[in-house]
Amino acid sequence: MTVHFIGAGPGAPDLITVRGQRLVKTCPVCLYAGSLVPAEIAALAPPGARIVDTAPLSLDEIIAEMKKAHDAGLDVSRLHSGDLSIWSALGEQIARLDALGIPHTVTPGVPAFAAAAAALACELTVPEIAQSLVLTRTPGRATSMPERETLRVFAASGATLAIHLSIHALDAVIADLTPFYGEACPVAIVYRASWPDEAIIRGTLATIVSRFREEPVERTALILVGPALAANGTTTSALYSVDYQRRFRDRP
Repeated sequence: MTVHFIGAGPGAPDLITVRGQRLVKTCPVCLYAGSLVPAEIAALAPPGARIVDTAPLSLDEIIAEMKKAHDAGLDVSRLHSGDLSIWSALGEQIARLDALGIPHTVTPGVPAFAAAAAALACELTVPEIAQSLVLTRTPGRATSMPERETLRVFAASGATLAIHLSIHALDAVIADLTPFYGEACPVAIVYRASWPDEAIIRGTLATIVSRFREEPVERTALILVGPALAANGTTTSALYSVDYQRRFRDRP
């Protein structure tokens, strides 16, 4: 028996990986975070499967479901939104399973920032403008931020920022970033990337708050900030230059 932790992707049911889909289809128990994972993905479970929405459950109750499946010799697909490497509570579940001697695997998923960039048809790293992407958030009720991990610290680098779980603090986000990026810096808010009700709000650090008030969204919205958002095509990578010699391009 194995518990398979699976990144279910950003929302669209067909953005789960082939491996993740196969595991869901073969596991007789499916635990999914129903607040963020579409029911259509959980519905891929085989006929007669036990399907449990874990949104209202505590960690103890979730682990109890896994232990129950383990005792019955039933594989579990455990679905989390996006990718499991960030803000997924994966570590605490694995620690409990290790203590109980329950085997587990991890299958990655498409992260929200990648779906947001796709919705914008935008490359988040642009030659000579931004070659780094910072995934971060602001403090919330459930999670504080380490003292050294502030928006101001990250903004000083000039990197592209993907700010999660922070739409409720948009005013504070803009106030922190404007001294570093300038008022003209492009901003995009992507709400529920890849879902049917996906929405995009574009602006600059000077205008995004007023734009947001015209089209308010909540919770599952990602804030992207940085000059790369407006720089597609303004510079050209050396990778495809006719003069660039590399191992797979043998030019005279």
